[in-house]
Amino acid sequence: MFELTVEKRERTGTKSLTALRDEGLIPGVVYGKKEKSTPIKLNLREFKKTFKTAGESSIIQLKGVSNEDMDVLIHDVDFEPVKGEPRHVDFYAIERGKKLTVSVPLEFVGVAPAIKDLGGILVKVMHEIEIESLPRDLPQQIEVNIEGIIDFDTSIHVRELKLPEGVTATADAEEVVASANEAVEEVFEEPEVVDMDAIEVEEKGKDEEGAEEGSGEGEKEKKAEPQPNES
Repeated sequence: MFELTVEKRERTGTKSLTALRDEGLIPGVVYGKKEKSTPIKLNLREFKKTFKTAGESSIIQLKGVSNEDMDVLIHDVDFEPVKGEPRHVDFYAIERGKKLTVSVPLEFVGVAPAIKDLGGILVKVMHEIEIESLPRDLPQQIEVNIEGIIDFDTSIHVRELKLPEGVTATADAEEVVASANEAVEEVFEEPEVVDMDAIEVEEKGKDEEGAEEGSGEGEKEKKAEPQPNES
């Protein structure tokens, strides 16, 4: 079980939140179906360490919100767009004894013969799966063994996933989780070599031809000029 110690905070403006972050703290809020929204603050370093391991699908015990420890999930994290640092976190308080519906990441394990022996490429159709379970049964991740992908016609389906006891998938049983595609070799065409000398000769020939046609027209025009009457 993951744990985080938090403190209640007063709802303040942007300047106060900036000062809070300058102290190495991160502002947040905790709320739930039966819990009123409560502003909190906690150590940024501790939060980042826990979030990296727990993610959004593991139960965390919050200490300091009330007299009893509160079971929560990380519901949403707002990140600073430039540096990518967390700057606000939402915790969702869960009801003990009530089933949860959450998305859990998939971890692909094993070696697929279609990839190892046939040189195929693994296609991960799903990266996470929505499940339903009691809080105490909530897994941090679901393993997907890809050893059953023996050729390019074989796929892993939701119904083939080995889920922990007390956990059910909400997705359709026939949905594809992973498969393998045949690697296609890219064919690169050699660029056509352009003979610049041939182009120059052709252009020169056109220029000379144009000059000759121009001189001929001049002579015709000269012959067509009316002669003065000597009489």
